[in-house]
Amino acid sequence: MVKQETAPQGMQFPCAFTLKVFGLSTDDFELAVISIVRKHIIAPMREDAFASRYSKDKKYLALSITFTASNREELDNLYRELSSNPHVLMAL
Repeated sequence: MVKQETAPQGMQFPCAFTLKVFGLSTDDFELAVISIVRKHIIAPMREDAFASRYSKDKKYLALSITFTASNREELDNLYRELSSNPHVLMAL
C-alpha cells in the first residue's frame, strides 16, 4: 500500500498530474522541457506522456505532460526549474 501525502491545497499524493508548458516553437524549448521533466519526476512515465500543440501561426508550442506526481516537493522543484529556464514562457 502506498502512503498518501496530503498537501495544504488539498492534493493527495501520489496523484495523476498534467503539466502545461508554453514557449517558442524551437527544438531548444522542447528539449529543455523534456530534460527538466525527466530530471524531476520520480515515477516512471508512459511513452504517451508528452503531447504537443502548435499555435495557429506555429510561432508557439504548448507541451502537455501527464505523469504521477509523487509529492509536493517534486512539483515545486519542477516548477521552479521550468520557470527559471529562458526557453519557457509559462508553466501551468
